[in-house]
Amino acid sequence: MNTLTNSIKIIGCFLLFFYSNSTLAQLGFCSGNSGAPIFKEDFGAGLTNGPALPEGTTTYIYVNDSPNDGYYTISSNTNWFGWHNTSDHTVNDTDGRMLIVNANDNKADEFFRTSIEDLCENTTYEFSAWVLNLLPASGCNGIGIPINVKFQIWDDTDTVLLAAGDTGAISGTTSPNWEQYGLVFTSEPGQDSVILKMINNGVGGCGNDIAIDDIVFKSCGDKIIVEDINLQTDVVACESETPVALGTLKANPTTGISSSHYYQWQISNDDIIWTDIVGAVNSEFTPNPVLQTTFYRAKVAEDQINVNNDNCNSLTDVFKIEVIPTPKDAVSNGDVVVCDNNQQPISVSVPSGITVNWYDSVSGGNLIEANNTSYQPNKTGTYYAEAVSVAGACTSNSRTAVTYTVSDAPIVFDETLLLCNSEPLILNATQPDVSYLWNTGETSSSITITTPGIYTVTITNLAGCSSLKTFTVNQILTPEIESVTSKGSAINVKTTLPGDFEYSLDGNNYQASNVFKGIDGGYYTIFVRERNGCGVDIQTDYLHFVIPLFFTPNGDGNHDVFNLIGIETYNTSEVSIFNRYGKLIMYSKNQPFSWDGTFNNENLPESDYWYVIEINSQKFTGHFTLKR
Repeated sequence: MNTLTNSIKIIGCFLLFFYSNSTLAQLGFCSGNSGAPIFKEDFGAGLTNGPALPEGTTTYIYVNDSPNDGYYTISSNTNWFGWHNTSDHTVNDTDGRMLIVNANDNKADEFFRTSIEDLCENTTYEFSAWVLNLLPASGCNGIGIPINVKFQIWDDTDTVLLAAGDTGAISGTTSPNWEQYGLVFTSEPGQDSVILKMINNGVGGCGNDIAIDDIVFKSCGDKIIVEDINLQTDVVACESETPVALGTLKANPTTGISSSHYYQWQISNDDIIWTDIVGAVNSEFTPNPVLQTTFYRAKVAEDQINVNNDNCNSLTDVFKIEVIPTPKDAVSNGDVVVCDNNQQPISVSVPSGITVNWYDSVSGGNLIEANNTSYQPNKTGTYYAEAVSVAGACTSNSRTAVTYTVSDAPIVFDETLLLCNSEPLILNATQPDVSYLWNTGETSSSITITTPGIYTVTITNLAGCSSLKTFTVNQILTPEIESVTSKGSAINVKTTLPGDFEYSLDGNNYQASNVFKGIDGGYYTIFVRERNGCGVDIQTDYLHFVIPLFFTPNGDGNHDVFNLIGIETYNTSEVSIFNRYGKLIMYSKNQPFSWDGTFNNENLPESDYWYVIEINSQKFTGHFTLKR
């Protein structure tokens, strides 16, 4: 008996070996191409349990409810004993059933047994099944017994073990986890049937509960790819390129399961119904030119007599010539007219599997947008959409024209205006051949307002294009003088509220600063006005009291006296002048003060002199300089 092939995929937690007639076998899958299933058991479908398996199929006892140790059921759910509650494995099988077994304690009983008939001698086969540990990882306080299944292939006398393998320990999982296991073997000369067995290989105790589904038995051949003389394994062509003529197709085995290969090529238009090609029985085959999508493959067997026996042959990979129909022309979603201050793309509709390329010409021209059913032009013009198939990049017979027209919107400029007090202000938006809609609800070209705020007007021309003009109206307040103060020779004017004001000491010459520097003491009229001409000037009289820092009694008419202008206007005043030695030289009380730099009619020398000035209980001390 031959050993399994080199490329068998090892599945399971442990690699287990067994011997039969000195032959070594292990779990694995067909490493090449398979044939159609010879035997398949998916246990049917339905919401009710059962029916029981045919007599002799299992050593377990059927029960139509939850299976205890040594019992089994056929069901579409597993909602018992804290097991995983799951559906069967079979794909697209509504309410599909599975074999559910509660394994016997400490007994290697058979879960499942069946005979596989009408096999071919000297042929490799694969048996496979999907297995699920029903006990979650947390079951049995986290120490549940893993499941462990032995697969065996016996001869039809049930006396010679041909192949066997164990899954190894399959531990519980946090969620249901179906796993597939397989076993590959080669039939002996003269052998046309075998017995398949699945046996409980686990130990007794809490756990060892199993679900089985989708048991499949099929032939196994070499991995054979089909390619043409250009080493292509598939061809895609557009309908406009038909008929599609290929060179020779060749079946290339890439594994070494079989020592010889015999072929029968087949053809199909849908990859479902296949027809033998008369006379195409070699590894190479030259197909006729085709006008539509066509599939090719070959049936393969190790013995020529078995090529047409589906229990014995395998199938090569499929070679596909896909002919893509010419896409229908794109359907325009309508021409687009927009205003130059707005954007709206043009677009077309195409079926699924079709995309669109945009061009600037009905044929040829420049590609301006690829793989998009819409396009955003930046100018007036006609643009052309070409439908393109995603598969094969086949193009439509003609391009679909879509016109994009851009109309000019009214040209507007926002304005910022000043509202003087609450005097009426006219907001004017006049343009020719337009209509107006103000946010006040008015529809005239201009409106009169008396309150500050944001005013907008929507201006719409005859083409239906609109622009929004915004007037920002700010309130201007009449200035109010809060205070006027002196600091040295400077006069500081403070207004109640800040504003765009200008200031003057004579009502003619204005400055932007509210501080007047280097101003001689005396009476002044302070003027403040709004710079934008809003309202009237405000004014106030102010005495600027300045203590001079020096005087020059030399008779030139400039600073000839030490003069305290306006001191007489205060309720009380008292002035004392001292020389550097502290001698009182000049004294005055509650009257105007002016000193010419003499004492007892004698000119005093140049020097610093000290003063003590009291005005309305406010005391000033310091010194000044007499210069000759």
